[in-house]
Amino acid sequence: MKYFGTNGIRGIPNDDLTTELSMTVGKAAATYFNSDTIAVAKDTRISGDMIMNAVISGVMSTGSNVKYLGVLPTPGLQYYCKKHKMPGIMITASHNPPEYNGIKCIDKDGTEISEDAEKSIENLIDNKKFKNVSWRMSGQIYIESNAIDEYINGIMSLVDVKKIREKRFKVAIDTGNGAAYFTSPYLLSKYNCHIVSLNSNPDGTFSSRNSEPKPENLGDLISLMKSGNFDIGIAHDGDADRCVFIDEHGNFIDGDKSLSLIVKYSVNSGDTVVTPVSSSDALSDICNEKKARLIKTKVGAPIVARTMIENKATIGGEENGGIIYGKHQYCRDGAMTLSLMLNLMASQGKKLSDLLNEIPDYTIIKSSMERKRNWDDIKNDILKIIKDKKIDETDGLKIYDDDGWVLIRPSGTEKIIRIYAESRNRKRAMELSDKYKAILNDLI
Repeated sequence: MKYFGTNGIRGIPNDDLTTELSMTVGKAAATYFNSDTIAVAKDTRISGDMIMNAVISGVMSTGSNVKYLGVLPTPGLQYYCKKHKMPGIMITASHNPPEYNGIKCIDKDGTEISEDAEKSIENLIDNKKFKNVSWRMSGQIYIESNAIDEYINGIMSLVDVKKIREKRFKVAIDTGNGAAYFTSPYLLSKYNCHIVSLNSNPDGTFSSRNSEPKPENLGDLISLMKSGNFDIGIAHDGDADRCVFIDEHGNFIDGDKSLSLIVKYSVNSGDTVVTPVSSSDALSDICNEKKARLIKTKVGAPIVARTMIENKATIGGEENGGIIYGKHQYCRDGAMTLSLMLNLMASQGKKLSDLLNEIPDYTIIKSSMERKRNWDDIKNDILKIIKDKKIDETDGLKIYDDDGWVLIRPSGTEKIIRIYAESRNRKRAMELSDKYKAILNDLI
C-alpha cells in the first residue's frame, strides 16, 4: 500500500503528512464514501486541528457535510458511526510519538475500512478523480455534542452496572494526556469508583509520558499502585482504543493475560475467538479448556475485526491490550475493555491478581529494531538460515522451537521490525529473543 499502513495513514505533519495530502485524502475518502454526512473526531495532538481542518476542507469540497464530534477516543467515533450509520474520519496516530499524526477512515458499520476500500481511496488520490461541487453545494460543519454520552451509555448497557457500583472499586487511571482524558474518568465515575487520575488533561506533546502504554512508560502509575491503596490500575494509549492493567500489587499485566482472562469468563463452548499470530499460546490453552474455536490472523485490528464478523466471533483482540467485544462493536475499545474487567472482578468477587493466577503462565519478550533493508530480502535470508524449523508465514515469519516460538514481522505503522519471543520459561524466551535479534543484526 502506498499511503495506508496497518491502521490508517500516518506520518509527520508538514513532512510526509502535509496539509495538501491531508486535503487530498479528505477529497478521496468523501468521494469513495459518497455520503451526505461524514463524522469527524480527533485526539489531543498539537497538529490535530491543522490536519483535521485540511481533511474537512477536502470532504466539504465534494459536497458532504461534516458532523464534528470533538476530541474523542477512536472507538467513540466508531460507535457513533455504527449507531448513526454514517462513515467517519479519525485524526490520530494512536500510540505513535507526538510528532506524528494520522488519518483513519471508518465505515458506516463502525469498522475500519477494508484493504480493498483503502486501495480504492489510494487510486482516487493518485488519479485525482474526486467529486467536485459548485459553491452552492459545498458541505457544512455541524457540531455534535451527544457523542460522548451515547458512547458511554452503549458500553454501560453491556455490563452489570449495579454490581460494579456496589463494589466501589478504588481505581488509579493514567490516560496519558490522550483522547480518553475525559471519557474514561467520566465512565469510572458512573461506576461509582473512587478515582485517582494521572495525566487526565489534554496535552498534545504527551509531556507526561510516551503514549504507548508499556511498563517503562507507566512508572508513575505503577508506583501509585504499589502503595496498596487501589484495586486496579488502568492506562490507555493516545486514542484509547487500547487498555492495559496494573494489579493491586503494582504488577504490569501483559495484554495477552488480560485478553485470556476476559476470554475465559466471556466465551462458552462452541464460541469463536479471533486473535493475531502474535498472541500468546495462553489464549490457545484457554480456548481448548472452554471448547471454543480459535482463529489466528495477520496482525492488525481491522483484520481481526473483519475475521470476527465473518465468523460471528464473540470476542477477539491483540496482545497489546486491544480487545474487541463483538456484542458492543467490531473494533478495539479501551473503555469497553476496562468495563469488562471491572465487571469480571465484581461478578467473581476476586482480586485481579487472584484471577490472573488462573491463566496459563507464558512469557512473551517483545522488541524491535530499525528496518534498513527491504523486508522480503530480509525474510529470504532468514529462511536460508532456519530451513529446518517449522514456520508459519501468516504474517512475517513465526518460527517454532520445541519449547517456544519467535515471530519476526515488519511493522505496518513504523519503519521497524518487531520481534516476539514466547516460552513457558522466561529464561528461554529471552534466549530465543536474543538469538533472533542477533541474526537480524547480522542481516541488517
